[in-house]
Amino acid sequence: MPKKVKPAGDGKEEGPVPCKQVKVEAAGGPSPLNLDSPSGLFESLISPIKTETFFKEFWEQKPLLIQRDDPVLATYYRSLFRLSDLKSLCSRGMYYGRDVNVCRCVNGKKKILNKDGKVHFLQLRKDFDQKRATIQFHQPQRFKVFILQLEGEKHWRLYHPTVPLAREYSLEAEDRIGRPAHEFTLKPGDLLYFPRGTIHQADTPSGLAHSTHVTISTYQSSSWGDFLLDTISGLVFDTAKADVELRAGIPRQLLLQVETTAVATRKLSGFLRMLADRLEGTKELLSADMKKDFAMNRLPPYYLGDGVELSTPGGQLPGLDSTVRLQFRDHVVLTVGPDQDPSDETREKMVYIYHSLKNRRETHMMGNEETESHGLRFPLSHIDALKQIWNSSAISVKDLKLTTDEEKQSLVTSWPYVLTEVHRRKNSKLLNVPEGDKNHTS
Repeated sequence: MPKKVKPAGDGKEEGPVPCKQVKVEAAGGPSPLNLDSPSGLFESLISPIKTETFFKEFWEQKPLLIQRDDPVLATYYRSLFRLSDLKSLCSRGMYYGRDVNVCRCVNGKKKILNKDGKVHFLQLRKDFDQKRATIQFHQPQRFKVFILQLEGEKHWRLYHPTVPLAREYSLEAEDRIGRPAHEFTLKPGDLLYFPRGTIHQADTPSGLAHSTHVTISTYQSSSWGDFLLDTISGLVFDTAKADVELRAGIPRQLLLQVETTAVATRKLSGFLRMLADRLEGTKELLSADMKKDFAMNRLPPYYLGDGVELSTPGGQLPGLDSTVRLQFRDHVVLTVGPDQDPSDETREKMVYIYHSLKNRRETHMMGNEETESHGLRFPLSHIDALKQIWNSSAISVKDLKLTTDEEKQSLVTSWPYVLTEVHRRKNSKLLNVPEGDKNHTS
């Protein structure tokens, strides 16, 4: 069995973390989920397991089952969703395929029962009640998975992976997977985690009207292999500038060969060793896409109000006598890469800053929606000043490592709204920085 954890009471693990900001359930009781920050939410999801314990003992290693047998804790995750929410969700305008999949298992295979166009509650409920269909919101989950049981029960069987931490989603034949390594039933308030590649089957026990759970997938395309592919292009770009061998042409007709020649293999091996040596002595890894993709596809900061403060410019521009501080640090990334301006033939390196403050929750991870990146770009000469802002709790604009006062002021006034907090001396009022010179916007 995966390790079972009982909430509180044994003196070894503590109960749910305190909530600084709580979400109120329809029944009026507070949710134990901490919505204060991403780390706070994760800690409350896996409570009583500590975050350090989870990543040391379970992450990418083995399944974890947390059972909350106390009836008081059965509603632990219910503030996230319940079947009674279905009607109101349909009234907001959902579409088959884009928002919802209706499916059922027929002869061991998944059969899609989607209609065309907009989802209507009565039809959805009919499929659910009469056809015993499963309703899936958004995407099928193919990655590291957390299952939060909300209502009813779900019977699970986990099998040893045929390919540990598999990169691709696949269906395995019954005769290949063998007997279940773990088998159990999730009840309301329970949590299940299993690493990517774990083969699993789930069904609702007979006699139950329905079962509702939330599936959370994470760490998509975030392996060391992905990171190597992402950084190697930037490393080659820099090395080729300094090494004439990398700029020399490949042998004529090499691309027409059915197999790579021994000469080409030796040449490539030598280049890889040279790149490895160069990598050992650098601190500037050029991320081509991963950082940008992370910011583009991340949810915006959780906000209890209407979100106007996160998207509406206002306030005064900072000056040389201001002190600035980076806000929403977990939602902003900095990277260095070749200039993406197609009109620039020199392809000089630039500093790019991407953020998720304007990302839309309603289209998050929809797949078929075009995703827009939000951010700025700066000359490479600004890198040290930007790192000062990144690495300081607060810094005076006058102390930024730029040559002129004009450059310093231009840097801090070109940030998008609320990326920095600004305090003028002798004035503690919080100012939102409005979007500045569009020449800086990528």
